[in-house]
Amino acid sequence: MIEDETAPERTEDATILADALAGDETAFGTLAERYRRELRVHCYRMLGSFEESEDLVQETFLRAWRRRETFEGRSTFRAWLYRIATNACLDLLDRHPRRPRPREAPVLATPGVPSPSATEVFWLRPYPDRLLEPAASPDDEPDAEVVAKETIELAFLVAIQHLPARQRAVLILRDVLGWSAPETAGLLEVSVVAVKSALQRARSTMREHLPPRRLDWAPSTDPTGEERQALQRYIDAVEQADPAVLASVLRADAWQTMPPAPIWILGGNAIVEAWRDAMVGPQAWGDWRVLPTRANRQPAAAAYLRRPGESGYRGSWLGVLRVEDGLVTEVTTFGPEIFPEFGLPSAL
Repeated sequence: MIEDETAPERTEDATILADALAGDETAFGTLAERYRRELRVHCYRMLGSFEESEDLVQETFLRAWRRRETFEGRSTFRAWLYRIATNACLDLLDRHPRRPRPREAPVLATPGVPSPSATEVFWLRPYPDRLLEPAASPDDEPDAEVVAKETIELAFLVAIQHLPARQRAVLILRDVLGWSAPETAGLLEVSVVAVKSALQRARSTMREHLPPRRLDWAPSTDPTGEERQALQRYIDAVEQADPAVLASVLRADAWQTMPPAPIWILGGNAIVEAWRDAMVGPQAWGDWRVLPTRANRQPAAAAYLRRPGESGYRGSWLGVLRVEDGLVTEVTTFGPEIFPEFGLPSAL
């Protein structure tokens, strides 16, 4: 669960830093923008919502600008921004506490398939892969860390949202970002003993909420051949309106959720049955076109629907797939309002 951040940090230009701290807005913006991408990922892990992570990065930069005189150079500018971002997230969670809620009964279930979880994270939103990558090439930005799949995938995000806010911060700082216990204690203004205790409790909770095979997954960033093939078969099933093709790509114990709605479906056969009327027969919704994309280092499908009598295809949903051994084991579906975040058109 550790993200590789052992590369040397960017050497901060002393002149830019001095100008920024002296009140030069342009210099401050240039310096802060270097860390926007990684701070946005940090806030996303803390909050589980891409939209909120965007807002919190802006809040971080605003707080940093207003408090620039408090930067004393005892840490890097990057570490100072992480302190501000973490505290901004903790402040938000203190003002608006939220806990995973008990999962309701599925609207449709395959008999004999065990329920995967007793709770759901209803505020979860996906993170576009295109915004996980450095803005520049590796040659131009050699210090930029790679966001590992295992620390950004939806399963990790769901599990970490079960932690109390400060335990969540400790786990991210220690196990994901690789900060030392003293560094983490300094950021959170607690003792090293408190950090070690919180980390132990957080790891125990994570083991309870991660999928059974989660620790077997490789911390890769690129889609595997199995993932690409499963995504294409899933897309073919929707575009061809073929329940049989859909059934062939779903594992028997697959499940589908639709946050923030509490509606969910349990079992591959149940998912196919739920889709059947929308695909074929007199109640079919219409024709489908599906574009492949990526979210949270996972394959995703953006679906567009052309209803009878309409000339174009309108955005309908985006499904993020979890794939194991070539089969889809989980589909998390979101509404078309997130299409702009993925650079997707609202209509075709």
